[in-house]
Amino acid sequence: MTSQVSSPAEQTDGTVVGEQRNPGGAKDVRRLDRVIIRFAGDSGDGMQLTGDRFTSETASFGNDLSTLPNFPAEIRAPAGTLPGVSSFQLHFADHDILTPGDAPNVLVAMNPAALKANIGDIPRGAEIIVNTDEFTKRALQKVGYDASPLEDGSLDGYSLHPVPLTTLTVEALKEFALSRKEAERSKNMFALGLLSWMYHRPTEGTEKFLKSKFAKKPDIAEANIAAFRAGWNFGETTEDFAVSYEVAPAAKAFPVGTYRNISGNLALAYGLITASRQADLPLFLGSYPITPASDILHELSKHKNFGVRTFQAEDEIAGIGAALGAAFGGSLAVTTTSGPGVALKSETIGLAVSLELPLLVVDIQRGGPSTGLPTKTEQADLLQAMYGRNGEAPVPVVAPKTPADCFDAAVEAARIALTYRTPVMLLSDGYLANGSEPWRVPDLDELPDLRVRFASGPNHTLADGTEVFWPYKRDPQTLARPWAIPGTPGLEHRIGGIEKQDGTGNISYDPANHDFMVRTRQAKIDGVEVPDVEVDDPHGARTLVLGWGSTYGPITAAVRRLRAAGEPIAQAHLRHLNPFPRNLGAVLKSYDKVVIPEMNLGQLATLVRAKYLVDAHSYNQVNGMPFKAEQLAAALKEAIDD
Repeated sequence: MTSQVSSPAEQTDGTVVGEQRNPGGAKDVRRLDRVIIRFAGDSGDGMQLTGDRFTSETASFGNDLSTLPNFPAEIRAPAGTLPGVSSFQLHFADHDILTPGDAPNVLVAMNPAALKANIGDIPRGAEIIVNTDEFTKRALQKVGYDASPLEDGSLDGYSLHPVPLTTLTVEALKEFALSRKEAERSKNMFALGLLSWMYHRPTEGTEKFLKSKFAKKPDIAEANIAAFRAGWNFGETTEDFAVSYEVAPAAKAFPVGTYRNISGNLALAYGLITASRQADLPLFLGSYPITPASDILHELSKHKNFGVRTFQAEDEIAGIGAALGAAFGGSLAVTTTSGPGVALKSETIGLAVSLELPLLVVDIQRGGPSTGLPTKTEQADLLQAMYGRNGEAPVPVVAPKTPADCFDAAVEAARIALTYRTPVMLLSDGYLANGSEPWRVPDLDELPDLRVRFASGPNHTLADGTEVFWPYKRDPQTLARPWAIPGTPGLEHRIGGIEKQDGTGNISYDPANHDFMVRTRQAKIDGVEVPDVEVDDPHGARTLVLGWGSTYGPITAAVRRLRAAGEPIAQAHLRHLNPFPRNLGAVLKSYDKVVIPEMNLGQLATLVRAKYLVDAHSYNQVNGMPFKAEQLAAALKEAIDD
């Protein structure tokens, strides 16, 4: 996705850019530049599916978009309770956007719990569509409402649309041989049809999807399609919705190419497959299921035709152990997890550092510590990635900045691992993993050549002229040791976690050798070639905002707001966190003030202050949700004025 840095687009709230009056009593159509919609209901109401379908149709229509799924950690929390509320937020526009949006223009609330859990985020004047069938006395009491908010005037500042979604759905499906309970399950499709009418979304893709999803139950497929069409028709005919809205495609926001909607975990999986093909190596994933990383295992298991092998291990330690064994055997090896799993894998990561084998450790960060907040986002594993192993065990650290960028970050992590024979930490997070945006499918000639040369024979000549294989004889440029496939005649060598002698790889307890090997492994990581950090500073600002990972979208949106208001501010974003780009120190020292927003308590700021002696100011949030652009803009304005 391109970024129009000078655009104030994220500052607006669904600006009306045109209005069409239809003669003959037909409904009006208003043109908007962007819209933020949030679907909310019980975890069993299908809000994620509804949001996914609306997103897919929006992507096919050509809008730029960004999503924020938000769901409870419980498999099925008690129905109608606040802990059980699941929501899906979608921001789509006719121009380049960066975040799922700060405040929804439209809330679809399937029950009182959904309304109460989300009303605090809804600005006055926004549209609220509620399923009135669920606003029973018992349901209201369950979430602490003394009186119905639909009747007590508390929603007078909003454009309220009371719709008996359940009743209308059951009525629309009365010709089908379904029980009432079965019919009620399609109310999310009725809501999807209504919203699709309101915003002129395509319908063919959803109907095709439903036929495919319920191919073995054609009656259920037809019932869902009927509910979907009924929702569309209700919007067309009811007097409560006098206006529909158009958001034009965002053709000017994108370079020419083939695009598809993609989530961060899906992009990461595709990046791993691509890296294995570009390296001409089989891909092996050793993994133990854990939220929010499990989708990568699910996706890769579908692609055996690309030489992918997936192993669902009995625990985290077995998963990385199998992956390291695959690396020793000549595969592009990967293990996926989240923060608690990284803690369990730490000893084997240290073993990979000692063996100097390529291994990708993918950490989809979530709220911690311990089990923490499994379905909420955080980026608090940076120091664990840097130092969370015994001894001096340095590893490169790479972090994607958007869902689509997870593809490129995976390819880059593979490049480093294969080139330098080292484990690499890839730090995504729940916000990126579950969020989605348009992704341009790259051309093959844009992809790097990752092919490696395995050791094929002796590489060292002894004093007596004998040719032998030294497993720790290093490439003078990269300091990488040779990669010898087990079973290759003449290349037998010892592996294990005990310190090796330089060159020969024999076990060594010599103090001087250990000192040399520790420093050499550190020098190898320090020498990893990474691009210089780029600074966006069109106005010669005195304040720099520095970010990493998923803070890119909110930071950039906040920077756009400030610049639109005439405030000069510079921005830089890090993909490589170990080693840092070589020009980072000079960049930081060229500004009077450096502000680092993070979804932790200041981990990057700690590293920057220690390494560069720069008085970096932290701005932190650890509430399980991504930053809002307005929130960051206010904080950065305060830093500029201070």
